[in-house]
Parts: sequence; C-alpha cells; structure tokens
Amino acid sequence: MSRKLLDKARRRLEAESGCRANPWGGRLAVALVYPNTYHQAMSNLGFLTVYHLLNSRDDTLCERFFLPDPEDLAEHRKTGYPLFSLESGRPLTDFDLIAFSISFENDYLNLPTLFELARLPLWREERGERQPLVLCGGVCAFLNPEPLAEIMDLFAIGEAEPLLPELLSVLLRDRAVSRQALLAKLAQVPGLYVPSFYAPRLAADGTIAVAVRPPAPARVARRWQADLDASEARSFVLTDETEFGDMVLTEISRGCSRGCRFCAAGFLFLPPRERSLENLQRQVTAGLCQRPKQGLVGAAVSDYPQIAELETTILAGGGKVSVASLRIDALGAAEVEALVASGHRTVALAPEAGSQRLRDLINKNLDEAQILAAAQRLAAAGIPNLKLYFLLGLPGETDADIDELLALVTKVREVWLAEGKRRGRLGRITLSVNPFIPKPFTPFQWVAMPPEAELKARIGRLRREIARLGNTEMHCESLRAATLQALLSRGDRRIGRILPALASGRPLKATCADAGFDLGFFVHRERLPEERFPWEVLDSGVQRDYLWQEYRRGLALQLSPRCQAGCQRCGVCG
Repeated sequence: MSRKLLDKARRRLEAESGCRANPWGGRLAVALVYPNTYHQAMSNLGFLTVYHLLNSRDDTLCERFFLPDPEDLAEHRKTGYPLFSLESGRPLTDFDLIAFSISFENDYLNLPTLFELARLPLWREERGERQPLVLCGGVCAFLNPEPLAEIMDLFAIGEAEPLLPELLSVLLRDRAVSRQALLAKLAQVPGLYVPSFYAPRLAADGTIAVAVRPPAPARVARRWQADLDASEARSFVLTDETEFGDMVLTEISRGCSRGCRFCAAGFLFLPPRERSLENLQRQVTAGLCQRPKQGLVGAAVSDYPQIAELETTILAGGGKVSVASLRIDALGAAEVEALVASGHRTVALAPEAGSQRLRDLINKNLDEAQILAAAQRLAAAGIPNLKLYFLLGLPGETDADIDELLALVTKVREVWLAEGKRRGRLGRITLSVNPFIPKPFTPFQWVAMPPEAELKARIGRLRREIARLGNTEMHCESLRAATLQALLSRGDRRIGRILPALASGRPLKATCADAGFDLGFFVHRERLPEERFPWEVLDSGVQRDYLWQEYRRGLALQLSPRCQAGCQRCGVCG
C-alpha cells in the first residue's frame, strides 16, 4: 500500500463537486480510463459526459483512472502499488469493462505504462477469460482504430449517447457467457468494431486487404446523436485542478458546416448539429450557480446562429463568456463586446494559411480583407493580445506562400500596433505554426506529409523573420511529435507493436526500421486514388467519392459551399 498515493486521490476527490459514482453491489462496473494525467482528463467534455451517462443509470457504476503524475508514477514503481480508481481505490482488474477515452494519438504512448501499472497484458490475445474486456472510445477510435487493434478488444465507433445503451444491454444480459461468445454478440451491435473478427492481409506493395469473419459486418458504421437537446454535454464534475478549472464548459454544437478540407473534426462529426437556445440557456443558467465564467464549446462557436442571445444570457446573469473557437468571417460586434465584457486579454483567430491560394486549397472561404477587418475589430475593442494559427506544409506549399504568410502577419501587426498606440498599450501577437498532418476521412487523406527536412527549413526561416518583428513571437509544435502523430493516425496494425519501444524513448525512425517497415511509407507517401486505407474498415458516413472530389477541387483551387440542412452531397444525410 502507498499512503502517499491514496491520500492524494482522496484530496482530489474531496475537492470535486458534481456527478458522483454509483455505489458497488449488483451493478455492471465500468472503469473509465483517460490515458493522460488528471489535469488533462478533467478538461475533456467527452470523458466527463460518458462518466455522467454511466452513473445516471441504476444498473451500472463508473469510476475513473488516469495516468499518474510524474512524481506519482515514481511512487507506483517504488512501492509496486497498482493503478487504482479515484473513487474507491479498486484496481482495474475488479471491473467488468475497461473503457479508454482517447482524443489524441500521441497519448497512445502512455498505454504501455497504464497496462503495466494495472498488471494486465498489453496485447488482447494474451488476456485471459476472467480478465475484463477492454474498449476504446473517443475521437481516435473512429478516426483510425487499427494501430490499437491488437490491444483493444473492441472500439466504440461514434458518439456515446446512441452507443452506450446497446453496448450495456449486451454486457448486462450476456456477461456470463464465454469471452469469445460475448465478443461475437458485441460485433453485431451497430457501431461496435471488434478487431478479432477482421484479418488484414498485407500485399507485396505494403498495402492491405481485410478478410471479415461472421457475424461481424464488412464495415462498421459510425453512430451519431441526431438530437443534441436529448442529452447534455457539460462540466458534470468541477475541479480547480484542471486547465479550465475557473469555468463551466457547455457544448453548444457538434460538427461544422464549413468543409475545411484538412479538418478531421469537420468531417468526422457531420452532419453539423446545434442545441436549441432554450436548452443552452437552461444549462448556462445552472452553470452560473457554480462558476461565473461559462466556456462555450464547439467546432465553430461563432457560427451558432443565436450566439449573441446566449452570450447576453450569460452576461445578464453576472457571468463571463469564454469561447473555444472564433470564425474570422462570423466575428460580429456583439461577440467582440461580450469578449471585452468578460475580460478577455487574448483572442485566437485561425487564418490557417498566409496566401489566398492555400486558403482556397483548404476551402477556408476567407480573404485577407476579412482577416484584417477581424484584427481591426478586436484591436479597436481593446483586446491587448492576439494569437494566430497557421498550418505549415499544406499540399503544394512553396516559398512564395511563406512570403505571403509573413506579409499577412506584418499587415496584422501594423493594424494591431496602430490601435495599441492609440490606446497607449502595446499588446503581443503570437503565431502558433504547426505542421499539417493529413488525417483519415478527410479530402486530404491521400496527401503526403512533407519531409521533416523541408518543414524544418521553413520553420527556421519563419523564426528568423518573425524574430525581427517587435511584440511578435512564434511557437511551433515539435516536428517529431507531429511526425509521430501522422504515423499513429495513418498506420495499420503493425504500428501498435512498436508502442512499447516508442514509450521507452527509442527514436522513431530506428524503431520503425527495427520493426521492418519504413516510416515514410505511412507518413511521407502520396496515396494512390484506389488504395484501400487501414481505417476503411469503418464507414464514417461520408462517401469516399465525395472526399476524392473535394481533394481534386482543392488542387484546382475551387471553393465548395457550406453544408446546408437537407443537402445530399457527402452522403451522411442520405
């Protein structure tokens, strides 16, 4: 036993308010695991929503597990004390189902540590009849499950609200049957992917074909919640020990109508759906009783048609508004006033590309005049600091596009400094420049990620040029982390086998070579038009032909209209 670890868990639990786990006794026990620290997990609305949904039922209970903080990990290894739940201190092996909630591919590297601390075999084929089933849900599960297909027993493909009742029904009814018989029953539930029923075959050129064994379907279709008003997604558990500890988060919409061709979230969560104003007003009014600041969450918050009315409700209730995303061409005066009234000192905008050519390539539907007008509006309102998001390495990017990016930043800076001098306060402009990563189920799933040397050279040039601009700084994601993310999001089952080596700190390229495959095959290779992708064992609902058409339109610099209610273009609503 480690009193130090148990005392820390007790203090964390006592500091929380909100949803509580159901008591033990006759209930199906679910361990909900976030493969990162408590601080990261408790900022995740999907994780909190699943916890709430499970504990809202009388026949289930759910307790949480996290990657230990670095000092706690050392204590676990020093004492040999296993991973335990926050609520009751029980080990993972006491539960009927272990459910991982994974939103970020790079968190895969924490899985070997978590299984080690749980005293469970990492590979599903090594786990015995009496050990819990292991499920993976979250965005990564329905983006590309294959890198984890030899670890997880099953995957939840889509959103929790429609999936959980049917999953739990089978587990409650049939948990006494053999492991294999239970998996066969689960494979028949729409939206559940059971990888043991799918056998990938590797062709001579390294591509794959898949043999499917009954009763599993040929492809597993994504499930999604049609009516968001039928459920809630908000901060069901509140704690100060997290990124957003000073606010209550409320999801106002899912999906995005914009169709940016690089954006996985924009295609994975189609069709775009919104909660009603009445539903949201009830939620934020209740939230104001818990925290004055209300965080509005969605892929495109400023696209919500009644955003001004919702923000007015929050401000009239004595609260403050925080938004997850702002669309440059939807940034109105009322929204800027709400941000100022809420005390925002930094606002983030996402031009994504510096040149009009690249903005048209990605279907951003945005021009330089709109970017400068948004910057002017924010600066004139007194927001002191501005953050700009850019992607580096988009298809066909040239030095001329970098020239235009630098020219755009210079123009934004001139606008910002002019307003700052007028007000007597110069703020800062921060550039967040991140490598473009081609993602599954997007029009750019066929695209190669540029070689690291090319990206490194362009980042170096940007750093030198930005360093010459006063009151302006630049941050960039690690190229190694970006390349790793590309591999984990685009790979097949071979990738899972290298996770223990990568988790131990082995170099990425050397690890791939030792495993007998080339990193560039997955990351830096343009895919063939007819190539079968590892992730196409799933059906996102968006037709492959539509994605290919959008890719070709992008290369031709043709813009596509926004998704509209009732449209039949992509196939999701068909």
